[in-house]
Amino acid sequence: MKNLQDFITERFNELDRGFVATPDSRENLEAFAKANQGSMDLVLMQMAINFGYKMAMEDVQEILDTDNEDQFEKEAREIESIEKDN
Repeated sequence: MKNLQDFITERFNELDRGFVATPDSRENLEAFAKANQGSMDLVLMQMAINFGYKMAMEDVQEILDTDNEDQFEKEAREIESIEKDN
């Protein structure tokens, strides 16, 4: 699990290192699309791809965080049970 979290963190850090920056939000992407009025379509397309990739990684990260919380709570209950038995 930690390797996957390290992978996601590494990819997040790489998103803004490319030629095209990744928008922080959908609103920023929409603002860029509106402001460029059809020019720079290749840049806009790459920004949209990067933003989609970022959203997917955020979803995976949320699932991992939830799984980790569930696992932590399970382990805490097991410890409580062991302590009660002793």
